[in-house]
Amino acid sequence: MLLAFGLAPGAARAAEVEGVKLADSARLESGAALILNGAGLRTRVVFKVYVGALYLQQKRGTAEAVLSDGGAKRMALHLLRDVSSEQLFSALSDGLKNNHTVDQLAKVDAQIKQLEGIFGKVRAVKSGDVFHLDFVPGAGTRVSVNGESRGAIAGDDFYTALLRIWLGDRPAEADLKKALLGG
Repeated sequence: MLLAFGLAPGAARAAEVEGVKLADSARLESGAALILNGAGLRTRVVFKVYVGALYLQQKRGTAEAVLSDGGAKRMALHLLRDVSSEQLFSALSDGLKNNHTVDQLAKVDAQIKQLEGIFGKVRAVKSGDVFHLDFVPGAGTRVSVNGESRGAIAGDDFYTALLRIWLGDRPAEADLKKALLGG
């Protein structure tokens, strides 16, 4: 009976977090097929800010395994409230600062400025908007909002730096880190 309904142990199921339905798989523009590794809620004080979802080519259960994986990836941010793009970028910038030394940040400073420029062109971010931060090996980070490409940033190391916002030693939120890692 379980097999008839696709509920066999290990069968892929879409997740739902805070009313946001997340696909169990994704395909990047490059053609790379990804699976949902984990998803969770980002809060700030008492406000629900976004649902974050991490997609990888194969499931990984530790931050170290994700950060060292050179394959394609996607970090999706499903906004739950209206914010300015400056506020969203500021939060990402804080996450970068919290998880990197000054020297490490200096190595990706040009890419951080590119990301700031991309976010600056977005202006307002509304509840229901979806940001995709995609990593394509050899091509770098691709940013899209609601399926519309907003820019690309070269450098494989930059995407790893971005992921440390959520998976680093001082993540944006410990519960979100755990959820992104499938826990």
